[in-house]
Formats: sequence, structure tokens, C-alpha cells
Amino acid sequence: MEIFLTILFSYIIGSIPFGLILTKIFSGKDVRKIGSGNIGATNVLRAGNKYLALMTLILDVSKGYVPVFLTQSMFPELIQISGLMTFLGHIFPIWLKFKGGKGVATYLGVLIAISFGLSVLFVFTWIIVSLIFKYSSLSSMFSSLTVLVVYGVKDKVIKAISSDILLDNDFTILLFIFFILILFTHKKNISSLKDKKESKIKI
Repeated sequence: MEIFLTILFSYIIGSIPFGLILTKIFSGKDVRKIGSGNIGATNVLRAGNKYLALMTLILDVSKGYVPVFLTQSMFPELIQISGLMTFLGHIFPIWLKFKGGKGVATYLGVLIAISFGLSVLFVFTWIIVSLIFKYSSLSSMFSSLTVLVVYGVKDKVIKAISSDILLDNDFTILLFIFFILILFTHKKNISSLKDKKESKIKI
């Protein structure tokens, strides 16, 4: 019963399309018909409202954080499932015929709930890459890869120090799944980057 409730609750919260809701209410626009058609904060920014984009970012991060935080309090053994279902809810929301966002902000929210250190690493890497290359998509993909690699290296270092320390291999698998899904949601961006047609960040 606990696993069913965790899956349902996490998916439902993750599937709330805050970007679409906010732009509809405050600007009367459908963000799905603007720019890339994505419901995330980056595309909301393309709609011309920085404040709505910021609010979308905050809410998308929050919907990644809240389900995992609550699951950690009630069913700590199910936090990986909660994190994954929340992420999948954002990417494949039932309310929008399973056509959602790219999941980066929600991924960050999940990271914050599970590991504050890794979330700081993600944000730091994202900022550095975006300042250098000016591509949000590239920053997101590279940052999620960095988190995966750093956690994997940390595991190997700890094992080298002491083989008696138990490591959470499930979390390594979860980070790998997140990375693959982020690559999947950015497949059009990858193609645009190859063709040098990707839009740069404009603030």
C-alpha cells in the first residue's frame, strides 16, 4: 500500500504544469505555442515575463522537493521511487497527454531533498557552463552528468578506503536514469546544438 501511495502522490505532484498554468492566468498565453513549446521555466522566459519564469522555476523545483521530502519522512526506503515518479510526472503529465517539460528544475528539487551537496554541485556547474557557452540545454545536460560522475567517483574512493562501508547503489542507478532521461528530453536541443541553431540564454 505504501509503495502505491508513494507512486501516485509523487506522480500527481510532479505532473502539475506550473509553467502552463502561470502563463495562462497572468499573461493569457499558451506557453506550448511559444518558442520550443516546452512548459518549463526557460520557455516561459521566452514568453517575455521574467517574473513568471522565476516563479515557474521555483514551483518546478518545489514539486521535485516536496514529494521526496515527505516520502523520506514517512517511507524512507521509497525515496528513490518517489524521486523517479516525480520526475516522470513532470516529463509525462497525464493532464497534457503525457507531453511535459524537460525535467531539469524538478530534478534539482529531487536532488535538494536527497543530497544538498549534490544539488549545490549541480547549480554551480550549471552556472559556470551557462556563463561560458550561454546554452541552457548544454548546461543542464553537463551538470546532470557531473553529478553522476562525481557521485560515482566518490563511491569508488570510499570503497578504496574501506570495503566495509555500505553504499547506496540504488542512488547511483537513480542518477544514471535521471541523466538518460534528461538526454532524452533534450534530444531536439542536441540536434540544434550540432546544427548550431540552438537558442542562447537571453536575460
